[in-house]
Amino acid sequence: MKFILLDLGNVVIGVDFRRVFTSWAKSAQVSEQRFYDRWALDPAYEQHEVGAITFAEYTDHLGKKFEIELSIEDWQKGWNDLWTSPFHGVIELLPALSAQHRLFAFTNTNDTHANCWRGLFGQELSPFEEIYVSSEIGVRKPSPDAYLDVCERMGTTPQNVMFIDDTMENIDGALEAGIDAHHVKTETDVVNLLSPLLSS
Repeated sequence: MKFILLDLGNVVIGVDFRRVFTSWAKSAQVSEQRFYDRWALDPAYEQHEVGAITFAEYTDHLGKKFEIELSIEDWQKGWNDLWTSPFHGVIELLPALSAQHRLFAFTNTNDTHANCWRGLFGQELSPFEEIYVSSEIGVRKPSPDAYLDVCERMGTTPQNVMFIDDTMENIDGALEAGIDAHHVKTETDVVNLLSPLLSS
C-alpha cells in the first residue's frame, strides 16, 4: 500500500488563470494586458496562500498593483473563474486508488478558492482521505518542511509517499524532503503514473 499525494490544479482539476484576468478586465473596463504586465507571485500572494492575510486584504493589494477599483464581489467572481473542469481520466481512477492505497492531496491555495472547488467538485474529490490546503495548515509548497508537515499529518514518512505535481519547483522541494516525486504536464501524464498502481 502506497501513500499517494496529488496536487489539485492541473493534476486533478483544470485551471486557467487567463479566465481570471478576462473577468477582472471586463469588470474594471481595462485591457487584459494590464494584468499580464503587472501580475506576480509576490510576497502578498504567498501570505494569502498560508492564511496570513484575508482575501479582502489581498485584493486591496491587487487593486493598488493593477490601479483599479472593484467590488469584493467582482474580485471574487474573477478569482473563482480560475477553474475549468475536472480531469475526468484522473477522476475515474480515484475511487479504485483510494480502495487500494492511502489517497491524499496537497494544494497551495487560499480559503476563497478552496471553498469554491469544494462546492463545484465535492463529489469528484470525495475519494481523497484528506486534502491539505496551504491556507489552512499554514505551510506551502515548495518548502521541504511543508512536505514533512504533510507527511506527519498523513501518519507516514516521506519514503512511503508518491507525489505528483505540475510545477517543477514543487517537485524539487518534495525530492529534497525525500519523497518520490513526479512532474507532469498533461492529464495523460497523470493517468499514466497512476494506472500502474491499480492491481487487476
